[in-house]
Amino acid sequence: DMMKQQGKDVRTDGSQPLPPPMEMMTQVQQQQEIASKMWSDPKLAKQMALFAAAAAGSSSSSSSSSSSYSASGSAPAGAGHGIVFTKALGQHILKNPNIVRSIVEKAGIRASDTVLEIGPGTGNMTVQMLPLAKKVIAIEFDPRMVAELSKRAKAHEHGHKLQIIHGDVMKVQLPYFDVCVANLPYQISSAITFKLLAHEPAFRCALLMYQQEFAFRMFAKPSTPLYCRLSVNCQLLADVRHVMKVGKNNFRPPPKVESSVVRIEPRIPRPDINFMEWDGLVRLCFSRKNKTLRAIFNTKSVLKMLQDNYSTFCSLNNIMEADRINVKEMVAKIMADGFGDKRAAKMEQDDFLELLANFNAAGLHFTS
Repeated sequence: DMMKQQGKDVRTDGSQPLPPPMEMMTQVQQQQEIASKMWSDPKLAKQMALFAAAAAGSSSSSSSSSSSYSASGSAPAGAGHGIVFTKALGQHILKNPNIVRSIVEKAGIRASDTVLEIGPGTGNMTVQMLPLAKKVIAIEFDPRMVAELSKRAKAHEHGHKLQIIHGDVMKVQLPYFDVCVANLPYQISSAITFKLLAHEPAFRCALLMYQQEFAFRMFAKPSTPLYCRLSVNCQLLADVRHVMKVGKNNFRPPPKVESSVVRIEPRIPRPDINFMEWDGLVRLCFSRKNKTLRAIFNTKSVLKMLQDNYSTFCSLNNIMEADRINVKEMVAKIMADGFGDKRAAKMEQDDFLELLANFNAAGLHFTS
């Protein structure tokens, strides 16, 4: 039987029986142990996990709009016959074989690679990757898709390379992988992107399908209309490039919007900063991205937040009252040092990094 209960690991092999649940758990635990050894700083790991949730806006709200979804792969003629694809579950099946082939080619899969596919759907992209990779791990929520993919893998020459995890990608712990390929449900685009970018050890690259406007925001540059907090956070952690546009008529059923494929290559090593501090600063600056920083940082609410955080900082570091700075005066000094007339909409990555360094050097923080 190729079907397992939701949340379980399903392995397929054309000739060998499925391993028992205990063996599968052992293999998963081994992968997690390898990853944890390579990720030596648990404090930083926790910080990145919190940053991923914050940078996504709200991963819980993103996933709650589609608590049970299936990202869709692509369906060739005859595959998945009789399956009714559900828009509410994010199931827009990529039906153009030329686009599927192009995505796989541009992923640059090597013979030694473990590939993570999120939402394989009926598996047309999966079966094209199997001959190229050492292993393909597919995470799929919809049990109908799991059954279809299992059936196709069993009949495939390289089906033994496929591991299926039946579950919600936002809830499962991601395994080790080198390359990620996914046609993402648009409801969770932000949440899954930052979950991937927070993953350790870092992957080599990811080719992900997004709603086109979201994709364009990811790689938008300063002084362009779509430049936003998403742009800055994505580009802090990765090199983000546009690969191709995909028209809505290439899907079944067609979505209401156009799509784009984006290539993401994580920056290694990551910037040596406190990611929660970073997100607090960037969130504040982009709250009114066309206002000057002086106008933003002179508001009562922002000054109160900085004062409260500074008081906490002083208490934790045993800084006596007589040695404490005047927060309002220090903010004015930082703004006078070339930042007061800047606007987030036109600031480069290095501008934000320098601004954060100046605040932190003065003992001013954006998280308590």
